[in-house]
Amino acid sequence: MNQLPEQDLPPGRHRLLKEHLMTEIRHADEAVAKPRKRWVRPALAAAAVATVAALTFTVLPSSGGADAGPRVTSVAALLEDVALAAEHQQGDGRMRDDQFVYVDTVKSFFETGLDKKLVFVPLHHTEVWVSVDGSRQTMVRNGRDGSELLRSAGQPGQEIYGNTFSHRFLKSLPADPDAMYDYLVTSSVRLYEAAWVGTTLYGTYDEHQAVLQLAGKLLSDSIMPSAQCAALYRAIARVPGVRVIEDSVDARGRHGVGITRTDSQLPIRFEWTFDKKTAELLGQRAILTRDYRGLKKGTVLGDTAVQRRAVVDKAGERP
Repeated sequence: MNQLPEQDLPPGRHRLLKEHLMTEIRHADEAVAKPRKRWVRPALAAAAVATVAALTFTVLPSSGGADAGPRVTSVAALLEDVALAAEHQQGDGRMRDDQFVYVDTVKSFFETGLDKKLVFVPLHHTEVWVSVDGSRQTMVRNGRDGSELLRSAGQPGQEIYGNTFSHRFLKSLPADPDAMYDYLVTSSVRLYEAAWVGTTLYGTYDEHQAVLQLAGKLLSDSIMPSAQCAALYRAIARVPGVRVIEDSVDARGRHGVGITRTDSQLPIRFEWTFDKKTAELLGQRAILTRDYRGLKKGTVLGDTAVQRRAVVDKAGERP
C-alpha cells in the first residue's frame, strides 16, 4: 500500500495522529480502571498505534459551492480541523478589560408551565453583553418579551457570575488539550448549574455528557481565546461516544457538519453544528431520544444558533 511521506502530510495531521493515539489509549485506560488515570500506558501503545495507522479520511473535490470543503469521517479529524481554524482566529487579543463581549443568538426551547406540562417557546432573539474582565454587570435583552435584565457583577477574572463566563476567565483556562480535558472532567459537576442549558430534563447526567455540556456553555456567551478554544475542541475529541453527523442543522436552518453524543442516563442527545467551510460553531441543540412527558422522540428540546459575536465599549451597545 502506498504511504504518504511524512513531510507531505496536510497541515494539522501530525497533531491529529497524536491526538487520536491519545484518545485510543485513554479509552482503554477508562475501561480497565476506576477512578480515571492518565492514559499514557506503554502496554497499550502498540494497539493504539495500529488503530492510528488505520485512520482514513475522505476528501471531496472542491467545487466552490456552499458545501465545498473536506468531508471528514471521524470525530478526531473533524475536531482537529475545527481546532486549527480556532487557532487562526484573530481579534481576541485586542480586548480591553472595560469593554463588553456582545453575543446575539436565536433560540427556542421548552419550559415547564403552571400545569407542569412542557410548553414550547418559539424561536426568538437574545442579546447578551458580558464584561470582558467580569467586573461589570452582564446585560441580557430578551426578544421573547422585550425584557432587559442586569445580572450581578463579579470580581475581575472570576470563574462564573450570572450564568456566564468572562473572557478573562476563559483566557486563564489551560491551552493544552490534556489539561483542558482534566479541567472539564473535574469542573463539570462543580459547575453543573452553569453547564445546564435548559433542556427541562432532570436527573443525573453521565460523566462524559456533563463534560460536553460544560464545554458547550464555555463556548456560548463570550469570545473564547484562540488557544483555549483549540484546546477545548481537541479535548472534546477524547470524550467517549461522540460521533460525526455529516448533515447537521442549526436553529436558523443553516446546514453544516456536526458532532453528537447520546446521554446514557437521560433520553437526550446533544448536537453541535459547524460551518463546513469556516469550521465555525454555528449552534447547539438538545434532542429527545425517546418519548418523554408527552413529547415525541426526535423533538428538539432546546435550540440555539449564534447570529453575531463582537466587542463593544458598553453594555446595550450594538456593533
